[in-house]
Amino acid sequence: MRGVVVREFGGPERLEPTELPEPTPGQGEIVLAVEAAGVNRADVLARAGKYHRAGSPPLRLGLEGAGTVVAVADDVTDVAVGQRVLAFGATNEPGFYAERVSIAASQTVPVPDEVDSLSAAALPTAWLSAWYTLKTLARLEAGETVLVHAGASGVGSAAVQIAVDAGATVIATAGSPEKREWVESLGAHHVLDSRGPTSAERVRQVLDLTGSKGADVVLDTVGGAIFSESLLVAGNAGRVIAMANVALEPSTIDTRDFYPKNIRIFGFQITALKEDGYDPRPDLRELLAGLAEGRFSVPIDATYDLAEAGKAHAHLEDRSIRGKVLLTAGEQ
Repeated sequence: MRGVVVREFGGPERLEPTELPEPTPGQGEIVLAVEAAGVNRADVLARAGKYHRAGSPPLRLGLEGAGTVVAVADDVTDVAVGQRVLAFGATNEPGFYAERVSIAASQTVPVPDEVDSLSAAALPTAWLSAWYTLKTLARLEAGETVLVHAGASGVGSAAVQIAVDAGATVIATAGSPEKREWVESLGAHHVLDSRGPTSAERVRQVLDLTGSKGADVVLDTVGGAIFSESLLVAGNAGRVIAMANVALEPSTIDTRDFYPKNIRIFGFQITALKEDGYDPRPDLRELLAGLAEGRFSVPIDATYDLAEAGKAHAHLEDRSIRGKVLLTAGEQ
């Protein structure tokens, strides 16, 4: 069967299409015919040798996928051959960059008929991250204000929709007029320029929009210098969630920017959460229900055939995306 492996750390060209052995289900496992696999920032970092959870080459990447079950172990009773499921993995497991994978049945969730496999495959990382941070960490309530940095990203575009659905006022940032218009189409009430204004000007814009109160919740998917802005724009008893450092630079902060306001700061990484015992299936079921009911829509920026995984990574790294990048390995 077709698959993609990383035999040596490096750039997108290190993603090597290859033939892999057919998987068979071990105890408690199913075999999934992968129709779509998500491409995430963690994959890019793992490929480059910059992700501590990924281990050493050879690696098969891919944290999430969706498709049809084609085999089940004898001891599996709650998943059936022919069933459509989404599945989630971890960075230390063989991933979804393959036509078929074996995975624990407990790492799958049935996909409703109303939800296509591309959308389902996009949920276990970016969408689940946005859901968990807003619902569980921030405990977002209707009437609150949320600032979403990088609103056009996979996590950002999910967070905008989830926050709007929860009854919050959403302020987002994006780096181009096209992206800002697109994020507004997702339901964001205000979309700010993340590139043109100075840091002080962006802080002032958020404070003006909130009547000087500041945001109740700040979702920081950028890191670096932006994290200090996140602390400045958070209001009294605000919640700031640091999710990434795509800026790949240190964050310099002043404790006086947050302790007088009783701000709570959370660090969050979805792969660490899953590996530490969190069961994402109840949250994934809620996200699938939201898609089936039409409350949410997964924006798909681009899809690439499995053999074009290198192009998919290069596209993700150029930071021009709006929504999700996916690999396809079968019929959707």
